[in-house]
Amino acid sequence: MKPDPVVLDPAQYAAAHALEALLDRYGRPLRHRGIQRAGRPGRREPRADRCGVYLHGRPGRGKTMVMDHFFASADTHRKRRFHFHTFFAALHAAVHTLGSIERAIDALLSDADLVCFDEFHVTDIGDAMLVARLLDAVFADRRTLVVTSNYRPEDLLPNPLFHDHFLPSIEQILANLEVVTLDGPLDYRTRATHRDTGFLAGRYVLTTGVGSRTARACAEPGDERSTVEVPLGRGRTIRAHTAADAITLDFHALCAAPTSAADYLRLAQRYRHWTLRAVPPLREVPPDWSMRLVNLVDVLYDADLPFTVHAPERSPDLTSGVPAIPDLARTASRLGELPLTRVSNVRTA
Repeated sequence: MKPDPVVLDPAQYAAAHALEALLDRYGRPLRHRGIQRAGRPGRREPRADRCGVYLHGRPGRGKTMVMDHFFASADTHRKRRFHFHTFFAALHAAVHTLGSIERAIDALLSDADLVCFDEFHVTDIGDAMLVARLLDAVFADRRTLVVTSNYRPEDLLPNPLFHDHFLPSIEQILANLEVVTLDGPLDYRTRATHRDTGFLAGRYVLTTGVGSRTARACAEPGDERSTVEVPLGRGRTIRAHTAADAITLDFHALCAAPTSAADYLRLAQRYRHWTLRAVPPLREVPPDWSMRLVNLVDVLYDADLPFTVHAPERSPDLTSGVPAIPDLARTASRLGELPLTRVSNVRTA
């Protein structure tokens, strides 16, 4: 079934037009001549037959919306759409099971002619090596590739210690994909109409001036759930309150521990309502703690699960003054979509 028409702003319309060029007149993905090898570093070789689009821009500009509309309109059953966190969790598991990166990639992509990745990013050298193998496989198999990202291709793997190692893959992206900027002036998440389902069924609870002991009692009135050790796998656990399909955790318990996006994905399969309490200003915690919050919000937003946050500052202030945390602006934008409530006139006993 074709998607309903949507009204696009000029930047979104230009991006949608670039995506439509990847389909033939019947709405099927075009076939391509095959892999285009990159030229010398810093120089893009011309190519008439690009095999996809790299769509980038700041959070909230409509990249995912435009890509998902294109994906729905493609008239083929041989298509796959992944959130990047979900794909990498599945890829690691498949490599462990199948014993080969190539076999794992083939198993996940299957017979897809069209592959779409939402929130494409590379911040870790280990993941960078897997991304390089993934790109090799996609381009060699002549698949149509569409990605959304908050990064320009040149800004992937920004860590200066490792960036040069990823330059061949960046050149491959530039050689094979049309790079399209979708970066209009408006963050549409600030205009979103609240709904009472999915991620936005949660709340952003402002706890300014609330003492820790009383804050918990006020934030969770009548909460009689016992704290339990929730298994994460491989003998690891995390302490949380659970009830049916709901889970409540403290920021320190989750983000100060060596947890990963794969852990959050597994927990999200079991718990469909999430609350994270006592989230401090991120400028006051180590960078890896902040990065875990970024990953958690990504997982819950993509799964569209209700998420409630308890924090002493509004989301723009909560995330301000934090240097060099990839994708933190996206996290602030998403937390800013949650309806704001306030715990007020409470004093610590």
